[in-house]
Amino acid sequence: MSTSLLPAPAPDCALPAIRVIYDLPLPELIFRAQQVQRAHHDPAAVQLCTLQSIKTGRCPENCAYCPQSAHHDTGLDAGQLMDSGDIVASARRAKEGGAARFCMGAAWREVRDGAQFDSVLDAVRGVSDLGLEVCCTLGMLTGPQAVRLKEAGCTVYNHNLDTSREFYPEIITTRTYDDRLQTLARVRTAGLQVCSGGILGMGESVDDRLKMLGELAALDPQPDSVPINALVPVAGTPLDGAAPVDPIEFVRVIATARILMPRAMVRLSAGRTAMSDEMQALCYLAGANSIFLGEKLLTTPNPERSDDMKLLARLGLHPLAGSSVERGDPNALAACASETAR
Repeated sequence: MSTSLLPAPAPDCALPAIRVIYDLPLPELIFRAQQVQRAHHDPAAVQLCTLQSIKTGRCPENCAYCPQSAHHDTGLDAGQLMDSGDIVASARRAKEGGAARFCMGAAWREVRDGAQFDSVLDAVRGVSDLGLEVCCTLGMLTGPQAVRLKEAGCTVYNHNLDTSREFYPEIITTRTYDDRLQTLARVRTAGLQVCSGGILGMGESVDDRLKMLGELAALDPQPDSVPINALVPVAGTPLDGAAPVDPIEFVRVIATARILMPRAMVRLSAGRTAMSDEMQALCYLAGANSIFLGEKLLTTPNPERSDDMKLLARLGLHPLAGSSVERGDPNALAACASETAR
């Protein structure tokens, strides 16, 4: 594994160039993704994250995939914002379970200044004091709000593009694609890491998936984390009954994302309960190097932690020891390589 810190070459983010990568024979595509993986990451390390819903339901957005939308009758029990002390206690349990990053998600359209945001900032401080990386996904936010999150100890902000610009209006009409890009710009300006990805299986074309990857890869700098989700259809949402993503197509997207965004953590996110061990193994081989632990991702099911740890052990993979590897610290990379060799 190379520990070179030379900058990765800028990718060609135009659809024809990305399509050439995606359409490679699968062995060649995975080989190239592995070359990139080994040049920038420990190929046997997987970042373990935990996602906690800190405010569930009654979201005013109309995202077609989301059971938390107030526009859809999904039978979800909506809840109030969790107490900051309860959030910190949940984060402590996540750390004891092996998580290195704790993500907090609130079903808000946007962050509003006031008592609730102040409570979130208190939670961020408490989770950061535990030594965990802190990620928040709270909807749209202003530049000053992003700065306040950073000052409180937030490390990463998640705000997904979901799909291509062209297909986006088929899924969401209550906020624009440029609203999302503007939030990402504010997050980056505040000095936070950017986590942004998308969802596969919403009725989009392969080109829509690749255009989304092109949008992400064209960001300067590129996202630090790229979650790739498989749709979990929920009764009561417009996408209930959607056909599952073809497993090989999903693996191809993972590999293409790895090649286009060499330094990013490519996260195998929602939808893993419907994936076989073999499909997940192919995703790791194609460049995925991050997962969420825990029985739920906000409100949708996720594999049991014990099942994940068993699969990682079967594959000879190990948890990423700390964020220093993600940032490309050569000493940390060397230590991981040594640990893997033992």
